[in-house]
Amino acid sequence: MSRLRASALPWALWRLARGGRALGAVPGMRFARVLGSGRNGGFGLEPGLDCQGVFAAFDTTEAAEAFALRSAVAQAYRERAVEHFSLTLQATSCRGSWGGQAMAPAAEPPTQGPVAALTRAAIKPARMREFWRHSPPAEAELTAAPGCRLAVGLGEAPLLRQATFSLWDSVQAMDAYARRGAHQRAIRASWGGDYFSEWMFVRFRPLALRGRWHGRDFDNGDALA
Repeated sequence: MSRLRASALPWALWRLARGGRALGAVPGMRFARVLGSGRNGGFGLEPGLDCQGVFAAFDTTEAAEAFALRSAVAQAYRERAVEHFSLTLQATSCRGSWGGQAMAPAAEPPTQGPVAALTRAAIKPARMREFWRHSPPAEAELTAAPGCRLAVGLGEAPLLRQATFSLWDSVQAMDAYARRGAHQRAIRASWGGDYFSEWMFVRFRPLALRGRWHGRDFDNGDALA
């Protein structure tokens, strides 16, 4: 995830328009999306043109680390960023799909320590208004939830293809948020109203975090402590 300098905005918009094709051929990469974000990397209808993320899946952990540390793509983002933050993760569970692809779990769910989650959905146009009516209260509770270390709003396309990434102190903290309040009401409305044409929910075990986001330094394993 990068918060970019104003001078880099044309470059960023070009990459967002090209999507995964903008990344080129990357060894070991089998799935990738270039994602926009809300204002300040958050949630809501107002776009944050200076914030951009990349989500990619790799054949091996080594290929993922090589991409994050040494690839031309990652270097290009770092050079243009005011803040840049990256994670290497292993999926522990996956439900649903993204672009017709699912993620095979590669690790056992952690019993303690941090956990990350990605929720992604393609919203049916006829259900867009209802989705966005429920979304803001749930996202406001997310950023203030006990145990939430980081939450980022991402989008593959404005309004209709949305994703949320979050990093938590523990599974217990994440589940406490997911099973109560505005988020629980939004989930019930989404499934009851058949809002999505495709969706995916993935939990991850964090392996490495690096960089800086919203003024917090994640280098040297800070978020894994």
